[in-house]
Amino acid sequence: MSYVEFISNVHNSTKRDYIKRVTDHDKAAVAEVACQFGKDYWDGERHMGYGGYRYDGRWGPVAEAMVQHYKLKEDAKILDVGVGKGFLLYEFTQILPKATVCGIDISTYAIENAKEEVRPFLQVGNANKLPFADQEFDFVVSINTLHNLYLPDLWKAFQEIERVGKNQAKQVIVEAYRNEREKVNLMYWQLTCRAFHTPEEWEWLMQQTGYKGDHSFIYFE
Repeated sequence: MSYVEFISNVHNSTKRDYIKRVTDHDKAAVAEVACQFGKDYWDGERHMGYGGYRYDGRWGPVAEAMVQHYKLKEDAKILDVGVGKGFLLYEFTQILPKATVCGIDISTYAIENAKEEVRPFLQVGNANKLPFADQEFDFVVSINTLHNLYLPDLWKAFQEIERVGKNQAKQVIVEAYRNEREKVNLMYWQLTCRAFHTPEEWEWLMQQTGYKGDHSFIYFE
């Protein structure tokens, strides 16, 4: 299990007003809607979630870095757990045209509105019970997803990702905090997070569940 960073540039490219997030609207009410992961969350107003999650190519360099780091072959089989609208998977198909891609997400809206080229390879489902065979995938990735699970489901999700992936070619990216400022910023900004942990707590959890893949963290500085 190693710390391997891939998306800090993508995360840091977004400017955030943490105070405005909790003063302009009833954040608890907003979060109740966001946790449905429907149209409001993906394509509603900014305070409801993404504020319109549209393809802009930002995931291209991330996919390229992952392909190179894990030395994925042309015919690799790739799974994205928490695939959203499939933008990262689409980038994998551009780099590895012969690859087989699969994606799973809890959001029916996201799957129905996913990028057209990869939509046929996506399905609605939960990370705590992946409908795939043992060691079926050459690479498994999960970005900004597992922290949305309560502990019992989170525990199972780590075990499931470990089960369906081969070797160490797995990457899980979750939100974390290293100090009180980052903790407060995370609590101000997040809408769907259920697991609030320090890096050390996350790594303990990974070890306890038997997850042996790689990981990295997103911080709200």
